[in-house]
Amino acid sequence: MTYKTVKVEKGRGGWGTPLLITPVPGKDKISSITGGGIHPVAQKIAELSGGTAIDGFKHPVADSEVVCAVIDCGGTCRLGILPSKNILTININGGGPSGPFAKFIKEGLYVSGVRVENVSLAEKQTGGEK
Repeated sequence: MTYKTVKVEKGRGGWGTPLLITPVPGKDKISSITGGGIHPVAQKIAELSGGTAIDGFKHPVADSEVVCAVIDCGGTCRLGILPSKNILTININGGGPSGPFAKFIKEGLYVSGVRVENVSLAEKQTGGEK
């Protein structure tokens, strides 16, 4: 089985250019850091890509294993810390760069306002083998 590339686009009131997410062996976790378990956006990314959705609060893994993170931050902490580590970050809340971590929130690394309908298979596939 191979991994597939998923495209995540900003949602209504969101910010950022589309992210292309391709899991690879050893870096295939979609970390849901939203509270209340695995968010539907994280689950959809996992289902389409072949990656593994995890509850990042209950089952944290090393950053090196995370292909992307789904957050629900309206403030500045998770919103900026993950992009500062070069982790592709998908915020289900709207909003762009703000706060002390704003310099790390860049297009191609962060997208916001995302809903399940903003997640799809990418037209061009670059997926790797599992």
